[in-house]
Formats: sequence, structure tokens, C-alpha cells
Amino acid sequence: MKDKRNAIGFDRNMKDSELLRRLLVYARPYLGSFILVGIVMLFSVAYDIVSPLLVGRIQEMIKDDFEMARLAAYVIVYGAILLVSLACTYIQAIVLQKTGQKIVSRIREDLFTHIESLSHDQLNHIPVGKLVTRATNDTNAISMMFTNIIVNLVKNSFVIVGVLVAMLCLNYFLTLMVLCFVPFIVLFTVIFRKFARRAYRRVKDGTTDINTFLSENLSGMKITQIFGREARKMQEFSDRNQTLGRAKHQQIFVFGIFRPIVYMLYISSVLCLLYLGGKGYIDDVPFLGQRISSGVLVSFYMYISKFFNPIQSLAEQFNWLQSAFASAEKIFTVMDTVPEITDPEDGIELSEVEGRIEFRDVWFAYEEEEWVLRDVSFTVGAGDTVAFVGSTGSGKTTILTLICRNYDIQKGQILIDGIDIRKIKLSSLRRHFGQMLQDVFLFSGTIRSNILLGKEDVDDEAVMEACRYVNADKFIDRLSNGLDEEVRERGNNFSAGQRQLLSFARTIIHKPEIMILDEATANIDTETEQLIQDSLEKMMNIGTMLMVAHRLSTIQHADKIIVLSHGQIMEEGTHHELLAKKGRYHSLYMLQYHKEQLQ
Repeated sequence: MKDKRNAIGFDRNMKDSELLRRLLVYARPYLGSFILVGIVMLFSVAYDIVSPLLVGRIQEMIKDDFEMARLAAYVIVYGAILLVSLACTYIQAIVLQKTGQKIVSRIREDLFTHIESLSHDQLNHIPVGKLVTRATNDTNAISMMFTNIIVNLVKNSFVIVGVLVAMLCLNYFLTLMVLCFVPFIVLFTVIFRKFARRAYRRVKDGTTDINTFLSENLSGMKITQIFGREARKMQEFSDRNQTLGRAKHQQIFVFGIFRPIVYMLYISSVLCLLYLGGKGYIDDVPFLGQRISSGVLVSFYMYISKFFNPIQSLAEQFNWLQSAFASAEKIFTVMDTVPEITDPEDGIELSEVEGRIEFRDVWFAYEEEEWVLRDVSFTVGAGDTVAFVGSTGSGKTTILTLICRNYDIQKGQILIDGIDIRKIKLSSLRRHFGQMLQDVFLFSGTIRSNILLGKEDVDDEAVMEACRYVNADKFIDRLSNGLDEEVRERGNNFSAGQRQLLSFARTIIHKPEIMILDEATANIDTETEQLIQDSLEKMMNIGTMLMVAHRLSTIQHADKIIVLSHGQIMEEGTHHELLAKKGRYHSLYMLQYHKEQLQ
């Protein structure tokens, strides 16, 4: 599993510049909204720059030449700037939230669309919980980036630059004193960046592991309870939970070291200001040709706060930015996973299918050189019913999955109506197939929604006609809500036989030319099996049918039976022809016959 994860691109590192470039592609359509936010942001920045000057002027006016009218004017100007700043902050928040949600929705949709394009083999090697985390937790972290982090990073950068310019104009000597602390801030920020990124990546990995564990074990809780393994599973969950806890502690520790250091530098600069400014003011001593007044001292005290507060905020926002980048890295890693099975250039669109199938010297392996099928060749006529039999691992189900191109073969050809399936568009190819598997998957919703699967322009009468055709109406009519009966997760409020009949109805409503049936009557009670058997006999008249049967008695009327063993065809023919040969099929049939007699 670890090798496979590495092979498909998990756990690799991307540069911040690459991540930012790819994220900005999603933000580009909303450039107008960000420009509006930028304009509004300048007004709130103006408050941070102008307010200390006004307070300094008020201080000097009170000390030297107090006038009530001037004080009122200053207070009104200060209040007006504050109100404008608050209004701009509100507008900024509303616009950013709406824009950010649109961006994240698009990312989430692109991610889900890409996951849909991955092959069965790729999906088998990526835990479901990992994909759920990518589409939920990780996209939420990116949402924070667009709605808060980037704009505030820009705003705080403007504040820092604006405050620095204002301080230089006010008193360049005191400004130089403040700037002496900047190299230390830069050094600590560079160090913090390295450790913060690593800490956030560990938190993301720990969150993913817990989600993966929960996704699997909540679905399999019944098995855990049956075998009394609750304590063991609790220990496994506790181990993962503690790993995440340690990762969180590391993240908090990194941030807990950085911010106090910045705060220490802020306090040090204030102490230097009070010492140098107070000494210069009290002794009336000029520094580098500049005298320090009480107004300058008050303004600088406020400017230092406004200079270091954004730096502290930058640290926190940088912390969140690392989280967003760690999430973006994982999302783009999934999106960079190249689908193994894709449409060919100038792929063929099949409008109609007769249903003739041919395997020519087909070799296939799930893992390299571990051949599941070896030089398999056979032909299925249009409209024929062909059954595959053999022991477990002989390649029966594999043949059915290859015909729909769920996997690509390594050697040979598979043809539909004489056309290589690798030359046909995937959507066009699979549209003509109806697959009915042993493990029927039903989605949460209603019986109707599970039969239609989003198919439009189909009324209830057509749905019930399909249900009657496959005998599913026998139990649907007994339900209080009929087609509107609720289907819970995975259809666990229906029996295996009922789920199978619903899968038959689902297939019929989509009118496929080729039907694939894999072990439909396995583990089903006798009464339901009779209904399914009757349905199968009707469905055999619709088009080509390929089936794997658990009980050989259910395939006696097939046009051809193909016997497989260790990935090779041993025999093929009708039921009576194979019995007459007294070969492998005869042995399997007699073994099963005697077993049924004993029961």
C-alpha cells in the first residue's frame, strides 16, 4: 500500500510558489471582487496610519494651546475615520466570504470530477476516508485562505509599510531605533516557516488517518461487535487519536515559541522608545538634529503597537497559510493523479450495439506478471447468453470487469461488434452495459432514485413496469410508501434478494444491449431465488447476457458455458455438450448435485 501511495503521488512536497500559482487560477475569475476588496481595504488601512497622528496632535494641543473647538474637530475627524474603517471592514468580510465560497465550491467540484475519472485499480488503492478528507477538511482550510488569510496578509503588509513611512516622516531617529529589531523578526519568521509547514503537514496526515479509520470501521461496526473486538478497535483508534494529538501539540509548540518572541521584541522596542524619547524630551536633547515632543512620543508609542501587531498577526496568518498550503498540496496531489484509463483521441461514439463480443489472446494481471488471465480467446454472439464457471480465482469476474474496461488488459484485444474497446469513448462504451453484481450498492434516498440514478423523463408507470418485469413489484407493493420508500445507507433496510431485484429494475430502466450478471443468486433464500430466476429468464431475451453463476443449475439454458481454471479456458459448449464430454464441467456439476442431494 505504501509503495502504491508513492506511485500515485501521495506524500510528496510542492513549492509554495507552485501551490499559490495553482490556487490563483481558481481566484482569477473573481478578480473584480478582489479589486473591490483592495480598494475598500485602503480605507481601513488609512485609519491605522492617520489615527496616531491625530492622537499626537491632540496631545500637543492639550499641552501647548488648548481649544475646545479644535479638540471637537479632531474627535469628529477621528470618529469619522473609525466609522468608515468599520464599514469597509464589514463590506470586505461579506465580499470575501461570498467569493471564497464560490472558489472553494469550484475546487471541490473539480476534485470530485477528477476522482470520478480514476480507474477501479486506483480507487482500490486510495482509502475512501482519505478522499473524504480531501473534499471536506482540506477544502475548508483553503476557504480560510481566500476569505481571510491572503487579504489580511496584504492589509497588514500595507499597514506595516504605511506606518513605517509615517514614522520616518515624524522622526527618523526613533524609526531607525525600531528598525533595529526588524532583522531579528525576519530571522525568526524564516525559521518559523520551516517548522510550521512540517507541523501542519503532520496534523493533516493525522486527521486523514482518523477519517480513514472511522470511514472503514463505522461501516464495519457490526462485524466488530459480532466478534467482540470493540476493545481492540478502540485501542487502534486511541493510537491514531494520540498521534494526531502529538501532531497538534507540536503545531501549538511551534506557534507558542514564535509569537512570544515577537511580543518580546515589541516590548523591547517600547522600552527603548520610552527611554530615548523620555530622555530627549525631559532633557530637551536633540537626536540627529531632531527634537522629541510629547505628541511625537505618544504617536510613536501608538505606531510601534501598530507596527508590531500586524507582524504578530502576520505570524498567525502565516500559520493558517501553512495549513492552507498543506491542504492544497494534498488536494492537488489527488488531482495530479493521472487516470490510468482514459478516452482515446478521436474516440468512437457507439450509437447502437448489436452485442457481439470477442476476446483475442487476452492476458491480464492486477499486479505485474501475476497473470489472472492467460491467452484467453472466445466469442459471444449477439443476443447470446454465455455463462462462466470455475473455481474461485479462475478469472470469471475479471472477464466481466474487463469487458466494460474497468481495467485495461496488458496483451490481446477485446472487441465489441468488431471494434476494439480501447478505441471507444468510455462513456459511450459503458452506456450500453448493464451490470448486476453480487454485492448490490444502493444509495441513500428512495427506491425511485436508486432505480433511475438521475435518469430524467421517466414517469412512475415506466419505473413500475420495469419493477414488474423483474418481479420487484412483489415487495414494493407491500411497502407503505411504494417507490418513495426510504433507502438507508447501502440499502441495509432491505434484504439481499430485494436489493438484487432493485438492481435488475435499475438495469432494465436504462435499456442496455449487453447485461453482465455476477453471482446474482448467491446467498439468497429459495423464495427470492425463484423470483430472480424468473427475472433472469425474461432478461435473457433482451440482449446479450454474460453471467457468472454460483449454482450450475441456473445456467443450464445458456447458449454457451465457458469453463475456466487458473485463468485459462478448459472447456466451452452447451450444458448437455459439456456433460457428455465428462470433463471438468461434468465433475463440477456432479459434485454440486451430490452436495444438494445431501442437503
